[in-house]
Amino acid sequence: MVLAVIGGSGFYTFFDKDARSISVDTPYGAPSGAITVGRVGRHEVAFLPRHGANHQFSPHSVPYRANMWALRALGVRRVFAPCAVGSLTPELGPGSMVVPDQLVDRTSARADTYFDSGGIHVGFADPYCPTLRAAATELPGVVDGGTMVVIQGPRFSTRAESRWFAAQGFTLVNMTGYPEAVLARELEMCYAAIALVTDLDAGIEAGAGVRAVDVFAEFERNMVPFKQLVREALESAADAAEERTCTHCQPHEGVTLPIELP
Repeated sequence: MVLAVIGGSGFYTFFDKDARSISVDTPYGAPSGAITVGRVGRHEVAFLPRHGANHQFSPHSVPYRANMWALRALGVRRVFAPCAVGSLTPELGPGSMVVPDQLVDRTSARADTYFDSGGIHVGFADPYCPTLRAAATELPGVVDGGTMVVIQGPRFSTRAESRWFAAQGFTLVNMTGYPEAVLARELEMCYAAIALVTDLDAGIEAGAGVRAVDVFAEFERNMVPFKQLVREALESAADAAEERTCTHCQPHEGVTLPIELP
């Protein structure tokens, strides 16, 4: 099994039929939920709901290390990570689908490495796999590029924070994109986020500000085309995934992974 999808808010299932469930134990506890394995086209794909099957994990309490470890232990090497985001620019309205090329970490106190000793440093200048990004951005209607700022949550931004982020040139705001991306990088897994815009952030649009109920409603309205986009991106990436042609996510030079993995 090479490919996986990590579903974000509202994205709790992926396969309509013929999927099997796998439980994986990790040194970091249990992942968010059982991993289901099914097929997309002729390819086997693993699926994990980031927040759990019943959205029981808030962004700051998601077991990110367990999630990524469990997928890697099953042999996964490439991960698409659909997520809900707020927009920091009016040009990207609700319903827009964006594949970011950069992120900014504004989280705090999240366990974000497997290397707790040994003086190991892993490159992260370009956080997303270019091969996976290309598989998604070649699809119709997808916006290529943008910087996603990841905030701690679970609260939304103040208007001042939102305006500040926009002034820095950031285009998307999210609560779960970090440390997921860097943990994937540490485990030598290709990783790309696919973002669905659910709202204009508080400082961009006048009104009552962002409400969770509206975010979930917008995500639900776009769920069918969003899942279809992810399926098409998986199929597009499948051949490259089998050949392992990406140079961005190859083994780290001089670094030994903390456990033996497939």
